[in-house]
Amino acid sequence: MTLPDAAPDGANPHGAALHHRALERLYAAAPVNRLFNSRLEITGDGAARIHFTIDERVYHAAGAAHGTVYFKMLDDAAFYAANTRITDRFLLTTSFNLHFTKPVKSGEVIAEGRWISGRKRVLVGESRLIDAEGEEIGRGTGTFMRSRIPLSSLPGYSDPV
Repeated sequence: MTLPDAAPDGANPHGAALHHRALERLYAAAPVNRLFNSRLEITGDGAARIHFTIDERVYHAAGAAHGTVYFKMLDDAAFYAANTRITDRFLLTTSFNLHFTKPVKSGEVIAEGRWISGRKRVLVGESRLIDAEGEEIGRGTGTFMRSRIPLSSLPGYSDPV
């Protein structure tokens, strides 16, 4: 199943909504996400939010969330925000820059991602992490490239609602 492209002006809101729900199912179906207490929410064209719960299972030796968790949250949020713009192919992260600003030990963290630029082969997205107190704890920018992998071939994406 290839869903209709979502127009930047919102000309196809039904097709965009189908694509957004399919991306949420794709996230939930990814084996790596069984390791994390997280949930993807596509909030609009070019926008994604991931809810994570941080606890001691993801701590480094000094008792706070390991940087790999920050990277995963930031990358996923920017990636899925960018992938809202592409309805036929899976994107691949080609580079990602991140900045940690505050450690987090526990509680809910929200990763907010948004598409910045690009429409065809290479897209750019950015994301930020917000802790339970509403403070920014990290920020990142990624570059994502269209792959040859059809979204419709991936578990979760084409599953019925």
